[in-house]
Amino acid sequence: MDPVVLNAVKVLVPSAIAFAIGILGTPILTHYLYKYKAWKKTSVQLTLDGKPATISQKLHNDENKKTPRMGGIVIWGSVLITISVIWILARLFPTEVMTKLEFLSRNQTWLPLFTLIAASLVGLIDDILVVRGRGGYIGGGLPLSIRIGIVLLIGLAGGWWFFAKLGVSSIIIPFWGELWLGVLFIPFFMIVMLALFSGGVVDGIDGLSGGIMASIFTAYAGIAFFQNQIDLAAFCAVVVGGILAFLWFNIPPARFFMSETGILGLTTTLAVVAFLTKAVLVLPIIAFPLFVASGSVIIQQLSKKFRNGKKVFLVAPIHHHFEAIGWPSYKVTMRFWILSMMTATVGMIIALIG
Repeated sequence: MDPVVLNAVKVLVPSAIAFAIGILGTPILTHYLYKYKAWKKTSVQLTLDGKPATISQKLHNDENKKTPRMGGIVIWGSVLITISVIWILARLFPTEVMTKLEFLSRNQTWLPLFTLIAASLVGLIDDILVVRGRGGYIGGGLPLSIRIGIVLLIGLAGGWWFFAKLGVSSIIIPFWGELWLGVLFIPFFMIVMLALFSGGVVDGIDGLSGGIMASIFTAYAGIAFFQNQIDLAAFCAVVVGGILAFLWFNIPPARFFMSETGILGLTTTLAVVAFLTKAVLVLPIIAFPLFVASGSVIIQQLSKKFRNGKKVFLVAPIHHHFEAIGWPSYKVTMRFWILSMMTATVGMIIALIG
């Protein structure tokens, strides 16, 4: 069989397996999430600057919705089970097919898998605190400072791994060439991971974050595939499979929300994948909706601070602004999906030809 076809099978088959596992496992997960009422018990009452969140309360009345959090378990759970099953089968039945399907490797997939699981477990702890109404953040959960600190620690570990273990100390500037950073690569890695973490605010409307993240990881799967990083391409495709399984149940009306255990793992893992593919500088294009959502929050806070409380948007992040001016949530979601697919495609092309 043609090597390209074999590589495509290696990428697509595990993705399909992850999707199937997610679809089959979700009814079991949702049974327990509803049984134990794993939703936020009260709506957010205050904004980040301590003022009443009147518009946000109208858009997100969690008390009435009674929609569970922790849907992100479907994503990372599907990824972990798929990788584990293929790894075990490759050792129990070391045939040519099973050996080819295995994609767990030190250089390409160890770090993104570790990041996904570690960050997702931190997000799970945050979700549990939110559900129980505990924690130091608005509405419950881990204080923002602690979450930022954990993300920076993961970024420090990841940056050190790239620098010390993989020998990476430079980045690629499209259409220009390589830029050597030396030891500064580590703090740069941390900054990128923190920036993507801030993009997690995009998780706020049924189906929105799932569709956007599926487009982003599909683009990086394509980049890795054409770079002949087949193991990494397979990993990204498995993540997409898990996201699509989650999205199957998250489209309106959602059976559950992705919440921190999903979005925290995905955004931090995305940083690792971007560096592994040397396509980190096209992140603002491929992940454009994440940066737009994060940027709108920053603009809103700066405007209120330096313009005597005046706001640029009715409510931030920007997707809620569109809801506030009358767009139905499904229209916001679908238009952001379209935007995400287009920018992800453009970014992938730039990464491949640049």
